[in-house]
Amino acid sequence: MGSPTPRQDGRTPEFAGHCTGRRVRCRRRTQRECCSTPEERLVGSSPIRTPEFLALAALLTGLLLFTALKYPMLTLALNAASVVMFLVSLWAAHVLLGRGRANGFAMLALAVGWFAEQMGSSRGWFFGHYTYTDVLGATLGDVPMVIPMMWFALTLLGYVMACLILWRQPVLAAPGWLTGALTAWLAALIVTAFDLGADPYFVFVLEAWIMEKKDGGWFGETLQGFVGWMLIGFAIVATFQWRARPVAPSLTDPLVSRAVLVPLVIYASGLVFQLIWGHPIEVRAIAFFAMGIPLFIAAVACFQWHQPNGPFAKGVTP
Repeated sequence: MGSPTPRQDGRTPEFAGHCTGRRVRCRRRTQRECCSTPEERLVGSSPIRTPEFLALAALLTGLLLFTALKYPMLTLALNAASVVMFLVSLWAAHVLLGRGRANGFAMLALAVGWFAEQMGSSRGWFFGHYTYTDVLGATLGDVPMVIPMMWFALTLLGYVMACLILWRQPVLAAPGWLTGALTAWLAALIVTAFDLGADPYFVFVLEAWIMEKKDGGWFGETLQGFVGWMLIGFAIVATFQWRARPVAPSLTDPLVSRAVLVPLVIYASGLVFQLIWGHPIEVRAIAFFAMGIPLFIAAVACFQWHQPNGPFAKGVTP
């Protein structure tokens, strides 16, 4: 007996109309495989063995080897941390968004992030006038190669955390213009909250770049820089939602349960780092509230999403 003919929407007739969101065995396939379109079935899959992921990992390994030969240990450590954060974030994006959308998000963030930094360092756009030093390693134009990677990791975590806080799910499926704008705005706020303490540390302690305007109103940074962070962060997340039309991942997929923790762990790690080593010391208190509040709310929302009938569920008394 031949297999059922797929409909135009990609679902097979014998299972059309029977999608309940629960994973059950049906003949040779799971319900999720039978009741989803080919595009939706990519959400929740691991990207580690895909050709582009392996090629990217090899390319970034080459970057680290080059850095080890040409730059001091501090630069290698910063590059290694950035590469790991980028690859882990890309893995999480593949699981939560699907292969095509994740790659699109990454390419968008890399391109927009590089352009914004190149225009900032060469023309003073977005963030004010500044010049990168050799601390962050090899550059593309005027911009260290790890900087666009950071833009991707930060905007992804901002997007996932914003979805958790606003909609109690890690990905908002096919958002309208208002819900998409609200998500992008909160994501930009979350990313900029990280930058409140990160930028002074990079300027004063690491000396990764030199600001032309020494007294910019924020511990050696310019207040204009935060406008730039908001603008670029909003543009990346809003454009991704508009172009990609995300699909919500399956709650029952164990990979999804792990992937949603990646943005929270990265943000929490940044918070702990700023609490311990933030410079000047005032930014430690700022980080506790600016980053701690959204992290706490997103973590509780993640638990609510993962345990809809748990102690924090709406209307449930602990």
